[in-house]
Amino acid sequence: MTSRIDYSVWDHIEVSDDEDDTHPNIDTPSLFKWRHEARVERMDQFIKAGEDLEKGLAESKRKLTEAQKKTKNLSSSVTDDAKAELSKAQAEEKRLKKEERDWEKKLEDHRREEKKMPWNVDTLCKEGFSKSVMNVKPDVKEETEEQKEQKHKTFVEKYEKEIKHFGMMKRWDDSQKYLSDNPHLVCEETANYLVIMCIDLEVEEKKALMEQVAHQTIVMQFILELAKSLKVDPRGCFRQFFAKIKTADQQYQDAFNDELESFKERVRGRAKIRIERAMKEYEEEERQKRLGPGGLDPAEVYESLPEEMQKCFDEKDIAMLQTVITKLDPTEAKVHMKRCIDSGLWVPNSRADEGDDKEEDATYEELNKEMGEQKIE
Repeated sequence: MTSRIDYSVWDHIEVSDDEDDTHPNIDTPSLFKWRHEARVERMDQFIKAGEDLEKGLAESKRKLTEAQKKTKNLSSSVTDDAKAELSKAQAEEKRLKKEERDWEKKLEDHRREEKKMPWNVDTLCKEGFSKSVMNVKPDVKEETEEQKEQKHKTFVEKYEKEIKHFGMMKRWDDSQKYLSDNPHLVCEETANYLVIMCIDLEVEEKKALMEQVAHQTIVMQFILELAKSLKVDPRGCFRQFFAKIKTADQQYQDAFNDELESFKERVRGRAKIRIERAMKEYEEEERQKRLGPGGLDPAEVYESLPEEMQKCFDEKDIAMLQTVITKLDPTEAKVHMKRCIDSGLWVPNSRADEGDDKEEDATYEELNKEMGEQKIE
C-alpha cells in the first residue's frame, strides 16, 4: 500500500533547537537551544528585507502612476512650454518604469531565495496532519519542576536498561525496529537521559562511546522536533523520520550531521566544566582537611613564612627554629608563631592551653625553654 504521506515536503528541514526547557537534572539549561537565537535573528532580517522591498515597489508604483497622469494631462496641451514640460515628464515616466522593473526583480529574487531556505520548527506548516485525530497530542497542564523531576526519575528507574541499549545502536533499521518494539521510549525522558549519558561518558574519557550515544540523542531529538511541529504524539511519527533519513539527500544529511557535531562540542564543553568543578570541590575538601585549630591552611601559612623558617620545618629541626626565632623582630616572630599554631604547623605542649592570647605569648616568650618539648608536624 502506497503511503499517503509525501515525504518530499521534508526535503529542506532544519531542526536545531528545542523550545521547551529540559529536565532540571540535565547540566545544560536546555537541550538544543544554542543555535536558535542566531537562526531567528537571520529569519527576522530576511523578513524585514522582504518588507522593505515590498515598500520600495509600492512607492515606485505610486510615483509612476503620478508621472503617467502628468504625462497624460500635458499631452492635450499645444503650447511650447507644455511641450517642453511633456518631454521632461515622458523621460521621468521612462525612468520610473525602469525603477519599477528593478524593484520587481529584487522582490522576485527574494521570494525565490525564500523558497530555497531550509524549513525549521519556526516555519514548518502546523496544520498538515491535524486531522489525524488518533495521533493528535492533547493539550496537557504544564508540569511543575518537582513533577518533571519525579517523572524523569520514575521513567529512568523503569527503562534505564532499554534506553542504554538504544543509545548503543548504530544502524537506522535497528533503531527503528527497536523503537517499534519499545514505543514508550520515544519521549523527552529518553532524550534527557541520553544527554546525561553523553556527558558522563565524556567525563570518563570514553570518547568513542560518547559519540555513538550522541548520534542516538540527535536521532531522538529530530523525532521529537518532528512531532512537535506536527502537533502529534512522537510515537506516531518516528517512522516518518527514519523513512526520510534513510533516503536523505545531501542537504538533509548535512543538517543532521551539523546538529550532531554541534551537540558533541556542547557535550565536551559541559564535561570540561563538570571536571573543573569536581577538581575545585576536591581541592577545597583537601584544604578543609588540612586546616589547623585556628582555621588556617598549613600549606598557605608555610608559603608565607621566611625562607629560614621554612627550612626549619622542612628539616624538622627545633634547634634551628629556636635560632631563627631569636633573630627575628619580636612582633614579626609572634605573628609567624601564632599563624603556625592556628594552622597546625606548630603544636604547643599541654601547658599552653589556658587561652589563645596566653598561649601565643607563652609560645614566643618561652620558646627557648620549651623547644625541646615541642613537636613539629
